[in-house]
Amino acid sequence: MQKTLENTHDATPGKKPFARKDSLAKRVREVLLSFGGEAHRTLVIEQVARSLGHDVRQIPEELQVALIGSFEEYWRDERKRAAFGFHLPFGEGSHRWGVRPEPAYLH
Repeated sequence: MQKTLENTHDATPGKKPFARKDSLAKRVREVLLSFGGEAHRTLVIEQVARSLGHDVRQIPEELQVALIGSFEEYWRDERKRAAFGFHLPFGEGSHRWGVRPEPAYLH
């Protein structure tokens, strides 16, 4: 029997599927808020991985790439940035991520 897309969820038991980008962005936002609005991306990635049930000593590279990509996509898109409040406190190239407590559209 050939595996189809519907069966891929049980193709690799023990592996947790990665959430969609908007879901990852929400998790990043929650973690940043729990850290007071700013944190190094390594700490954010570790905390999100922990919340997804991963061992933080062996975070899958795919998850790290997905989280970084999600933050960058939402930070670079003006509308998404306003909705999520993402910013880089020390400017582009910095690995310190930040979030404003209230999204701009709420003002």
